[in-house]
Amino acid sequence: MNKKLLTLLFFLGSFFLHSQGLVWKTTMTDAVAASMEQKRPLFIFFTIAGAPTKLQNEIFNTPDFVVWARDNVVLVKLDLSDTTISDAEKEQNVSLKSALGVVELPQACLTIATVRKTKTTFNLLGRLPYKPISAKSWIAEANIMMNPE
Repeated sequence: MNKKLLTLLFFLGSFFLHSQGLVWKTTMTDAVAASMEQKRPLFIFFTIAGAPTKLQNEIFNTPDFVVWARDNVVLVKLDLSDTTISDAEKEQNVSLKSALGVVELPQACLTIATVRKTKTTFNLLGRLPYKPISAKSWIAEANIMMNPE
């Protein structure tokens, strides 16, 4: 009986961690403000409806990524096919995608945003496309981009 209860609690706990772990910003204004306040780089995930989901399923939906993201970056998800955002915001997101050199979707970028005289500039640290590697290896590549030494 105790083993069954412990097993059930383990699975419920991991499900709870999995579902509660990630908070994605969806507007650059909010994301830049959070990034500057927390002194963390932006992790911008560019996607579109119908894009392959391997990046989300094999990397983002792992406990390793949840813990890493919570401790190291401000998550931003920019869905370029989102019909609920304004045309100006869509144009801004597409311009940012181009400025960061994102060609294939989905793809993530690490960048540092700075604001001077109401103008935001982005310093690209690196692009992180999907690779068929473990989440830990993918995170290690992100860490190298954030801390090039």
